[in-house]
Amino acid sequence: MKQIFLKTRYWIFFIFLFTTAFLKAQDPATLMKLIQVKLEKINDYQADANFKTEISFLKVPDSRVKIYYKKPNKIKIKNETGISLVPKETMSISLYSLVNSPYQALDAGKDLIEGTSVRVIKLLPTDENGPLVLATLYIDPLRLLILKAKTTTRESGTNEVSLNYGKFLEWGLPDKIVFSFNTEDFKLPKGVTFDYDDGTVKKKTDETGKSQRGKIEITYLNYSVNRGLPDSLFK
Repeated sequence: MKQIFLKTRYWIFFIFLFTTAFLKAQDPATLMKLIQVKLEKINDYQADANFKTEISFLKVPDSRVKIYYKKPNKIKIKNETGISLVPKETMSISLYSLVNSPYQALDAGKDLIEGTSVRVIKLLPTDENGPLVLATLYIDPLRLLILKAKTTTRESGTNEVSLNYGKFLEWGLPDKIVFSFNTEDFKLPKGVTFDYDDGTVKKKTDETGKSQRGKIEITYLNYSVNRGLPDSLFK
């Protein structure tokens, strides 16, 4: 009887600790701190990935790429067979640099992403002169994963990124990332040409005058984590 009582008291204590920790994680600042700690363990990585670009007025072939990352925000995409078109603003703000920038975290309620209940946290940058105006994060509070992020910058408007996790969940790294961005101000790099869908330059806005959206899908095949990538690799 005494053993049953001790076991019962143990489980009550365990549930109390779990509930307390979970409730604390509901506080936006605490939740963001936990996300920050999780991202902190990734110093750099090298990955092979499939790269797909969807821009309505361009024909861009799918490609296999190598992606190099080094915190806080060094990212390089190397395509051996051609050019990978990536808007600079889309890739320049990594999740790590985003959650480590000075900001005020505000609770924006809850939402549902593909059946997963998420907390919505808005980040208001305290640097009024920085490139970021606002960020909205959709966070799975149980796994401490960012499933979606919307960022509004001064130069490129609002971009969106969705992240799917699976094989590389141990590191908190996504299997697939989908970027969505405005094509209104999209420009080809100098010296780079692509075929247009119908032989002419299509409008970058729809019939309502709104900017069309471009999309980039990156499906990761593997990761090599924390190998000590040199800064010279990103020049």
